[in-house]
Amino acid sequence: MSDLHQIIKKIRLSEKATLAQEKNNEYVFQVDCKANKIQIRQAVETLFGKKVESVNTSNFAGKLKRQRTAYAGRSNHWKKAVVKLKDGESIDLV
Repeated sequence: MSDLHQIIKKIRLSEKATLAQEKNNEYVFQVDCKANKIQIRQAVETLFGKKVESVNTSNFAGKLKRQRTAYAGRSNHWKKAVVKLKDGESIDLV
């Protein structure tokens, strides 16, 4: 995976992610399912110009969705990365 913009898809903003950002200097990203921790670290350091201390990832299965009674489908699987930045570093999300 060579394009950094394909590795990091979007920044996840929720109450839990905001608390992690304020208390632990951690940021939550939705990333490509095939990306590993090293690629995620390089993408964050290159795109945002910040030093990364650690990366934790977790995979999520897509939820089962039904339309009427006959059609069943599933939302996409996705991967979450919690990136902890070094002390003194921060990403401006505004």
